[in-house]
Amino acid sequence: MATEKPFDAVIIGSGIGGLATGIILAQLHHRVAVIERNALPGGLMRSYTRNGVDCPVGVHYFGAYGEGQPLRRMFDYLGVTGAVSAERMGQDGPIDRYLFDDFAFDLPEGMDAFAEALETAFPEDRRPILALLGNLRTVAHLQNSLSFLSSEAIPFPEMDLFLPLATYLTKLNCSARMRSVLSVASRWMGLSEQDCPAIYHHLALTSYLLSAWRLRGRGSDLADAFISRFEGLGGSLLCNDPAAAILLEGREVAGVRLASGRAIKASRVVAAVHPKTVLAMLPEGAVKPRQARRIQSLAETEGLFAASVAVDARTHPALPHNIYRLRSDGEGGIPDGVFHQLRAGGEGKNLLMMITRSPFSDWRRWEDTTTGRRGADYQAEKIRRAEGLLGKAEEIFGSLAGAKIVDTYTPLTVRDWVNSPCGSPYGIMRSVHQLPAAAAIHRASPGGLFFAGQNALAPGILGTVLGSFQAVRQMIGNDRFASVLEGLLKGPGR
Repeated sequence: MATEKPFDAVIIGSGIGGLATGIILAQLHHRVAVIERNALPGGLMRSYTRNGVDCPVGVHYFGAYGEGQPLRRMFDYLGVTGAVSAERMGQDGPIDRYLFDDFAFDLPEGMDAFAEALETAFPEDRRPILALLGNLRTVAHLQNSLSFLSSEAIPFPEMDLFLPLATYLTKLNCSARMRSVLSVASRWMGLSEQDCPAIYHHLALTSYLLSAWRLRGRGSDLADAFISRFEGLGGSLLCNDPAAAILLEGREVAGVRLASGRAIKASRVVAAVHPKTVLAMLPEGAVKPRQARRIQSLAETEGLFAASVAVDARTHPALPHNIYRLRSDGEGGIPDGVFHQLRAGGEGKNLLMMITRSPFSDWRRWEDTTTGRRGADYQAEKIRRAEGLLGKAEEIFGSLAGAKIVDTYTPLTVRDWVNSPCGSPYGIMRSVHQLPAAAAIHRASPGGLFFAGQNALAPGILGTVLGSFQAVRQMIGNDRFASVLEGLLKGPGR
């Protein structure tokens, strides 16, 4: 592949954020290359097969994908919808079932259904529910109109939405049980209710209330859809040769040097990787010391431990909803919980996926090791934790005799795969107190350096893809981006 001719843009990282950015730019007739450190592109979109069972890593379910909804419109614009096979959840029951020690709550699809479910479960909270639903509907309107991509100021009617979720719910005077139910959505982004801005919580929750989906078939099919589209538009995908340095000429980006020593020239570089990783790629002095310290001090969202378990499909058929087993602190906080998804497998087996929080500190003794070379004690610790989750899962699913743990992953696995410093699949913490520091990654950049991926705007598929469109808007300017936004709002065939 000839790469001597300069590219219009080089993108570091081939996750959904990097590939979405590449597709948008390629559709605008830019010559684009995407650099991937691993042999296989796709980042956390990619799944893997163990014992005949497909095990997803980063994509378990996603929201706002119904026809005309925000994520669907973005996928339509990217030209990948036809290659993505997904099934809608919550059609004949809940999307999620929350199991607490002393009560349960089913999360339905639809704003009206959600309001009814809250009123039935918490009749004493009618006034807080009314106020909450008013704000959720406002946020849903902003989300549906793609106002976050407009150059115009976004009209937020409630400044309370920028408070921590816990403070916001206190001001609404919600009961402890209702607070517990509402706090679950903050955990989808790796944030506690004390850290999560209410606006982020509302954006996440409304996206799933609009509609919730999960992939059919292999998880890697999503990665393959993005890769195929990018390469079909003439994009160049350079794998198994990590970006080692971002090249500058004066204060402007000039390209990227790969680990092999190969120089890829470009007038713009898009970093769809962790900002701390980007900082290490820049020459000394490229970022002012104060800004560099702010980036280095950014706290990470906590890591996860996940276990993939093959179960007998006859005794444990796939469930159309997810189950959360949660522990409340009695005041509305959720210190602990486990996510369960029982999905179709193959050859008489289904997949039980179990995910729970696991800070990087739990695994620090193996910090200086690499995947596949961590030793027997590391493997034993993973199996011990997986068996513990499996034992507790029997309280929900009944006997799991014959179940087989086919794989596990830890924060170290994620760190080594996507180069996230502390192995967080959600990246930097976008807490109320850290939002100003997180914004510093954009202000501190040399000319021609832009950020995409979940660290640029928000985590999750919707937040990450929105971040890709936002990065392109910053690159090409509001006037040229107006045609992109028009295409998004019209949609195909409109």
